[in-house]
Amino acid sequence: MHDSAAPTHIAIFIYDDAEVLDFAGPFEVFATANRMAERLGMLSPFKTFLIGKTLGPVTARGGFRVMPSYAIDDHPSVDVLIVPGGLHEPQMARDDLREWIHKTHETSIVTTSVCTGAFILADAGVLDGRKVITHHEDREILQKEFPWCEVIDDNRKRFIDDGSVVTSAGVSAGIDMSLHLVERFGDKKLAKMTAENMAYEDCEL
Repeated sequence: MHDSAAPTHIAIFIYDDAEVLDFAGPFEVFATANRMAERLGMLSPFKTFLIGKTLGPVTARGGFRVMPSYAIDDHPSVDVLIVPGGLHEPQMARDDLREWIHKTHETSIVTTSVCTGAFILADAGVLDGRKVITHHEDREILQKEFPWCEVIDDNRKRFIDDGSVVTSAGVSAGIDMSLHLVERFGDKKLAKMTAENMAYEDCEL
């Protein structure tokens, strides 16, 4: 961990009918990691923000309304992009979103997905030739629709780190993935402190 370095920019894309925990879980992980870093006398290692297609309100699953801080055409630099799952099909029909994800992937350090967010990444060409995972009910569909990626059908896997792409399984697995990213961009001590503070006992740390 380099506490004097600029914070890692974590951008979470949100859209209508996204799964709430898919984006709120990762957001909480990085917010908690910042608090734990302060306890260690360090600067906040992460700057996390929500990006929408526009600056308008987004209504996630169950009527959960949230406001993005930025839009896809105007936002800070992105080091890590997180794409949640949910009702992903309408997002795959948008050329502007597809182009933005592909471009952001090319300039970021890591592009990630939670649950069926993998479909959005695959549609943008991000998962070509990659080992990936998604929700167990959707793995066969993902493999059929995007045969050029290798979908791992293993319920023991919560996430798969394939270098510049990290994908995670269903819903709560996004928390595991985010804790992994805290360790990857920070260190294991900070990741463990974060998991313990969140009373999250299922993480693979």
